[in-house]
Amino acid sequence: MLTQRQLSVLSLIIQLYTDTGIPVGSKTLMNAGIKASSATIRNDMMTLEEHGLLQKTHSSSGRVPSMKGYRFYVDHLLKPVTVSPNERVMIRQSFGKEFHAINDIIEQSANILSELTSYTAFSLGPEVKERRLTGFRMVPLNDHQVIAIIVTDKGNVESQVFSIPQSISSEDMEKMIRLINDKLVGQPLVSVYHKLRTEIPMILHKYFQTPSGIMELFDHAFGKAFEDRVFVSGEMNLLDFDVLNNLNEFKSVYSVINNKDSLQSLIGTASHELNVRIGTELGNDLLHNMSLITATYTVTDHGKGTIALLGPANMSYSKIVGLVDAFRLELSTQLDDYYRSLDSF
Repeated sequence: MLTQRQLSVLSLIIQLYTDTGIPVGSKTLMNAGIKASSATIRNDMMTLEEHGLLQKTHSSSGRVPSMKGYRFYVDHLLKPVTVSPNERVMIRQSFGKEFHAINDIIEQSANILSELTSYTAFSLGPEVKERRLTGFRMVPLNDHQVIAIIVTDKGNVESQVFSIPQSISSEDMEKMIRLINDKLVGQPLVSVYHKLRTEIPMILHKYFQTPSGIMELFDHAFGKAFEDRVFVSGEMNLLDFDVLNNLNEFKSVYSVINNKDSLQSLIGTASHELNVRIGTELGNDLLHNMSLITATYTVTDHGKGTIALLGPANMSYSKIVGLVDAFRLELSTQLDDYYRSLDSF
């Protein structure tokens, strides 16, 4: 059982170390407000070290937090710093440009969050199951390629370029477009996804000589519409974290955050509005010296989205958690306003 003074010592060491990156000694703690002698503070630091919450960088140094220490601090001692009114205005003004699609706002949010923190930011829009297919077009690019344009309600537009197999005639393409407009347009995307795997294949076998080729075109055309696209910003900030030992490690981490499957696994589905995972909790040896803060935001009638920050384990948690919490609320407001503006037309 730690005493209140020992908890204060741990909290202050983490705050000082995350601000300066310099190991903290007893005299620094006395000057910072711990009301005890240097010898008493050293004894408290030894106790915290015995509990695995602090560690030495070398025998004569001050202490630095361990990963266990960061975890304990986040769980029991963290007091997020409240974002000032001026900072809130700055965040709001960063969204000040005109947006033409939901994904533009989601992408911009990742850019803003990365710039505000100098960390690597991720942004994932409202859940795909909330969307509805409202339009579909195919535009020929040449004799062998077309671009499929998928429009979902409230401003989501996805496009996909693909080649047409020689076995598919222009008449087949026209039938396919009619079929999509008759059977799929106006349906929720979750229904579209279901019909593409149940009802549509049966119809294709009835009306097309080469149903497998047409089904492949369907998969190409709608592939992106079902993706929960994650926007990433600030990848190069990884070089400034001082937790990657060489260029090969940087390349490996860079590859992780730019791979759709590994990124979805990393961010996951947040079970709380705001969550902090540290070191080995990230489930990837490459990230053992890093922390990931994820936060959900709610868009009225359109589901939940996620923002996340990847940074060093010695980030200033009180500042960053407070900022992320304020940012997710502002992003909710921005998206709510955008949807209301569409409804007004």
